[in-house]
Amino acid sequence: MGEKGISGNLKKLTIETGRSETLVVCFGEMLIDFVPTVGGVSLAEAPAFKKAPGGAPANVAVGVSRLGGSSAFVGKVGDDEFGKMLAEILKLNNVDNSGMRFDHKARTALAFVTLRADGEREFLFFRHPSADMLLTESELDKNLIQKAKIFHYGSISLIKEPCRSTHLAAMKIAKAAGSLLSYDPNLRLPLWPSEEAARKEIMSIWDLADVIKISEDEITFLTGGDDPYSDEVVLQKLFHPNLKLLVVSEGPNGCRYYTKEFKGRVGGVKVKAVDTTGAGDAFVSGLLNSLASDLTLLTDEKKLREALLFANACGAITVTERGAIPAMPTMDAVQELLKSSRS
Repeated sequence: MGEKGISGNLKKLTIETGRSETLVVCFGEMLIDFVPTVGGVSLAEAPAFKKAPGGAPANVAVGVSRLGGSSAFVGKVGDDEFGKMLAEILKLNNVDNSGMRFDHKARTALAFVTLRADGEREFLFFRHPSADMLLTESELDKNLIQKAKIFHYGSISLIKEPCRSTHLAAMKIAKAAGSLLSYDPNLRLPLWPSEEAARKEIMSIWDLADVIKISEDEITFLTGGDDPYSDEVVLQKLFHPNLKLLVVSEGPNGCRYYTKEFKGRVGGVKVKAVDTTGAGDAFVSGLLNSLASDLTLLTDEKKLREALLFANACGAITVTERGAIPAMPTMDAVQELLKSSRS
């Protein structure tokens, strides 16, 4: 048996025999991203597309595992070739996929994603409805969720029933078991019926999260147009009493962080960007992998800054390749980048 197989089995053994000390369980959508084979074109202009597994929560699960951490994915795909392919990709990446379910009637979701020459992301989704939207509470693997040290989720699973109620039930199970709740809203406006609905639903679970990662654009959207660079806006409108850490990602410029005790910013790591798909998810996986190993990061500013620099490097590596999951970095790659950026 190969080294990967042995470590994968050991990982599973830990999960089966009780609470895993470092398990990150990611809940939500997994889909196929179709990314143009050339950069800087609109979807209509793209000559061809490369098929890449995606979906933010699944990206994070793979990201954590690739860094040497322990992760699982809970969600639903179609009982079709794409769905089976996605389940296999998780398995190959040492992600526990026992919480995955397959729908016989709905297809696996598809998304066409491009970064146009003007720098704007363009999305075209095929979800009418897709399997991920149809996960029911009775299909949840409660034992797996209860073993999570960190339970991570986005907002796309809040758009439609029955997945919305399932999402809330999963959060409740994780919270009751003592898991740290991690939220990346990952706003995708074209999927929501209206801006008002998106804002209302994203904020409906805001106060339950222990850790939140948000982008500058999402600050502007959720606050109704306020300055995303203002500490006052973030602290007054988005920081809530139960929150242990709020991180604002700023792409190549790094990130800002806010806790009850301290706030600051950590600069980005410079690379040549090819495709930004999955960069935020790689950042999150870097942060959650560090947190799963050491929760004292939340109260120790020096340690937190190191973890955020590491997360910035994870995001940076991901933009150097096309697609999300294929570009998620290994621990060696991140340490190599950090070493070369210091010298």
